[in-house]
Amino acid sequence: MALDYAWYDFVGNLGVLCIVGSYFALQMDRLDSRGLAYSLINGLGALALMISLSFDFNLSSMIIECFWLAISLIGLWRWWQRRNKHTENRPA
Repeated sequence: MALDYAWYDFVGNLGVLCIVGSYFALQMDRLDSRGLAYSLINGLGALALMISLSFDFNLSSMIIECFWLAISLIGLWRWWQRRNKHTENRPA
């Protein structure tokens, strides 16, 4: 039995590495959960998994990745708002 490993499997594995790696870094105090990197890495990981799933579809996995991407986008939006608020409050 041969193992079929396509480019989209590789992309999906990179997505898994992003999500698990960022969560591990968060637990090891290497990333801030409110920081840009955490939300960006998670969002890219979810997007990579969604690309992979579009070739080898699984509804349950696609649903969780849609939520994961949406939550990451909310985190990015909130980071952007905090950044802008911080720059507006700086003395000229």
